[in-house]
Amino acid sequence: MIKINPELSFPLENVLFSFALESEAADVFGHCNTLITGIGKVNAAYELSKAIQHKKPSLIVNLGSAGSNFFQKGDVICCTSFIQRDMDVQALGYAQYETPLSGLPPVLEYGLKLEGLKEGICGTGDSFEMGHSTVLYNVVDMESYVLAMIAMKENIPFLCLKYISDGADDNAAEDWLVQVHKAAAAYGTILNLTKNI
Repeated sequence: MIKINPELSFPLENVLFSFALESEAADVFGHCNTLITGIGKVNAAYELSKAIQHKKPSLIVNLGSAGSNFFQKGDVICCTSFIQRDMDVQALGYAQYETPLSGLPPVLEYGLKLEGLKEGICGTGDSFEMGHSTVLYNVVDMESYVLAMIAMKENIPFLCLKYISDGADDNAAEDWLVQVHKAAAAYGTILNLTKNI
């Protein structure tokens, strides 16, 4: 079982664990329903849409590495809100991060809160951010927004946990290479997956 809070739990066989890369899952999730989407919003949207049709999950859990200059390296953050950080149509009168004609607000609030973890706002974009300066989001990744949006549109509960691997700064690429392998072990501990084997 994946326990979200005292009132909400999901059988492990009904949970779909989504990762961008196999290295983020490692061997910790070998006994679970996993989806490796590849990097970026387009790959994530395509792969999750296919998986929902075939696996019909009761819960989607997005796990992976992320940058932050707000949280510390090694922290696991529960992202409950999402911004499409590379969407900018302000020249046509839309708010920054608002997708024109989508009916969605610039900040998508669709994520379960896992007790005991700090909460964050994830800015998703198709770039590896190395100069993060905005205060509107405090976690940076390349897939979560679109996964949350699809889960919301399909009415499937969504949990997003991000392992902070770098500071979204000049050292981000080097830090990410060193830290990314630690994510799976951290998630296995938080989600008590060793008890579910």
